[in-house]
Amino acid sequence: MSINSKETQMISTQDYLHWFRHSAPYINAHRSKTFVILFEGAALKQDGFHHIIHDIALLHSLGIRLVLVHGAREQIDDAIAKQGIETPTYLNRRVTTREALPEVMSAVGASRLYIEALLSMGLANSPMFGAKIDVVSGNFITAKPFGIHDGIDFHLSGEVRAVDTVCINSLLEQNNIILLGPTGYSTTGEVFNLLSQEVATKTAIALNADKLIFLCHQEGLKNTAGQLLREISPHQLDEYIVHERDVDLQLSLLLQSAKEASLNGVQRVHLLPFSYDGALIQELFTRDGMGTMITDAHYEQVRTATIHDVGGLMELLKPLEEQGILVYRSRERLEHEIDQFAVIERDGTILACAALYPMEIQQNEVRSAEIACVAVHSGYRKSNRGQQILDFLEQKAKHLGIEYIFVLTTRTAHWFLEQGFVQASVDDLPSSRQQLYNYQRNSQVFKKNVCVS
Repeated sequence: MSINSKETQMISTQDYLHWFRHSAPYINAHRSKTFVILFEGAALKQDGFHHIIHDIALLHSLGIRLVLVHGAREQIDDAIAKQGIETPTYLNRRVTTREALPEVMSAVGASRLYIEALLSMGLANSPMFGAKIDVVSGNFITAKPFGIHDGIDFHLSGEVRAVDTVCINSLLEQNNIILLGPTGYSTTGEVFNLLSQEVATKTAIALNADKLIFLCHQEGLKNTAGQLLREISPHQLDEYIVHERDVDLQLSLLLQSAKEASLNGVQRVHLLPFSYDGALIQELFTRDGMGTMITDAHYEQVRTATIHDVGGLMELLKPLEEQGILVYRSRERLEHEIDQFAVIERDGTILACAALYPMEIQQNEVRSAEIACVAVHSGYRKSNRGQQILDFLEQKAKHLGIEYIFVLTTRTAHWFLEQGFVQASVDDLPSSRQQLYNYQRNSQVFKKNVCVS
């Protein structure tokens, strides 16, 4: 073995050790949690689907309660095409006739057997060795006819009426993986063709699942600049839902399902590409993940900083100080002023910070405070964490009886205007702050009343 290959192997091993150690908090956090995972029929047809199965087996071995939902649209398309049957679609839902139903059942059944076979593998020298996974399928989904919409009879296409959560939870407690497909059954003994995303969404809501994960053709959501959105609220999905109706109807409906789940008790919904090898693992066991997460609340809270945050603050502030956006603060100064800072932290990393400095007042001056050192991690500046931490400090200012807050900035004037600040002048500052004003930086002054009488 050459020296270069040894060095490469050593670096690779060190990277693995670093990742594995840092994944421990996520392993502990996810244990005994319930995840509903949907993968489209297209995922089953790709060469790398067995990698998804390997990752699912890994999640199961880590004590995560798994409900898998598979699609079969592409498989059904192939089956009915071979028989020369036409089944039009409307609103992305197939019109399932009695003639087409046997082909639907055959395609769904074959897909289920294929997944069960992969989950049953246990060859030596493979990721599945020793897994011993028990997979359970059954009549857990009660369905009803979708009916007639806009004059179109959908025949045996249906929608979810109920989910047997008692039975599913009992089987999950016994360490089984539940496998659901895009079919449901009525009390009259009929079989209905369902949307797999609806099955996954309704099941996640009924189980009060911790996560609903969509493994789909989409990498995630992107902003107008083409940048991946790591996190978005369900209310922010509306513009994407409307936009995608004319571009990608399937994605639009998927986003509608994600919004429904997020607003009905599912803590986090994830959009991940099934074509990316390791998407599940990277999303669940790294800080930033790799797709888009939809959540109704940030899973990190604003808090007052402590002395243990100084190192993280320095790391966050350094690039902004080097660019001249913020004034340099030494470690000693940060340690001395740490009680003035508020931070948002995730997994040991400071994502945002700001400080509140109450001013000394002279006679006839009203009580005021300076908001300073507002900084957000570069990977999260499209979120509302800056606003979140500003709101926290405004509430603190009100509690202290401060009447107005002010800020000095050279680069972010528009952002502060959006937060309700109005432009002011150096003369509007309290006299103690006027004496310290740096005319060389020529910062703009903005102020905001926080105690409105």
